[in-house]
Amino acid sequence: MNAAALSSAHVALEALFVPIASGQLRLPEDGRVLFLHARDGFRLREMAQPGWLCAQGFKPFAAELERSGLRVGEPAADERFPLVLVLPPRQREEARALFARAVRHAAPGGIVLACMPNAGGARSGEADLAQLAGAVTQLSKHKCRVFWSAPRGDRVDAALLGEWAAFDEPRLNAAGYWSRPGLFAWDRVDVASALLAAHLPADLRGRVADLGAGYGYLSAQVLARCAQVQEIDLYEAEARALEPARLNMEAAVRESGHAVQANVHWHDVSLGLPERYDAIVSNPPFHQQGREDLPELGRAFIAAAAAALSPQGSFWMVANRHLPYEATLAGRFAEVRTVVAQEGFKVIEARGVRA
Repeated sequence: MNAAALSSAHVALEALFVPIASGQLRLPEDGRVLFLHARDGFRLREMAQPGWLCAQGFKPFAAELERSGLRVGEPAADERFPLVLVLPPRQREEARALFARAVRHAAPGGIVLACMPNAGGARSGEADLAQLAGAVTQLSKHKCRVFWSAPRGDRVDAALLGEWAAFDEPRLNAAGYWSRPGLFAWDRVDVASALLAAHLPADLRGRVADLGAGYGYLSAQVLARCAQVQEIDLYEAEARALEPARLNMEAAVRESGHAVQANVHWHDVSLGLPERYDAIVSNPPFHQQGREDLPELGRAFIAAAAAALSPQGSFWMVANRHLPYEATLAGRFAEVRTVVAQEGFKVIEARGVRA
């Protein structure tokens, strides 16, 4: 199979298993493998055994793995594996934290095996694993770089291991919000979210939901601006965002000066919402992976919002100006208006859910 025939989501997964298929590496005799940042795909289903554990914090990807019959979860802190597979992300600090985690979970004499697309930071990733764990072996396949190391105790840089593991700890970003490297707009306030926050009406009240809440900026702004909100539910598919979101909501509730119940949920919004709301706010994602627009995600958020709103409820969203959401909104709501179009974004209010 050539690289052109593989989807961008699975090309690295296909390349990851080349050293095993070619005999350069062997699967552990005890069948125990940890797969960090795991993705579902044919090659994984072909290779995986009952002793494999797949760690994946993005809810839709975790669900794909479970539907394929793979074991999904988190290893115990002291659990060690003879083989640790890694599909590192592009963001370098997040990737370094993942390498540190892989090394910590590698058994004595074990192997850490990683793969990254050439255009997704592969050269830096290989250099980072070598710096942390010692000499690496590498090969190229499907426009990806596959590299592995045997991180024996005398090779591992212990100080660097601790430093890189700490990259995954929540930290305050430049705007004063708790966040983590690799989250959407993790080190700043996203321009689109700030635009939506600035145009939210002060009379939002009752139960509110934030769809695709990220680290919780928009929800914090709702509490700061809308004194009649009694409860707010944050829905986010990326598990790494949940802890920062909780920390930011604790601070927002304190600063609001009134009793508000704030709840953070690990949830795939595209599957619908379990509760009903008086108002819903959202800066929906428009791409799930890579850099290509995927407006279907935004349309799924609109459908979820319409299904969960009370008859008199309102939906407030922000989106890139070029994304074609108006027809979808008009099909689900009686009233749709563009509140502002600015800096390449549009804020839209929708009311009157259609039956």
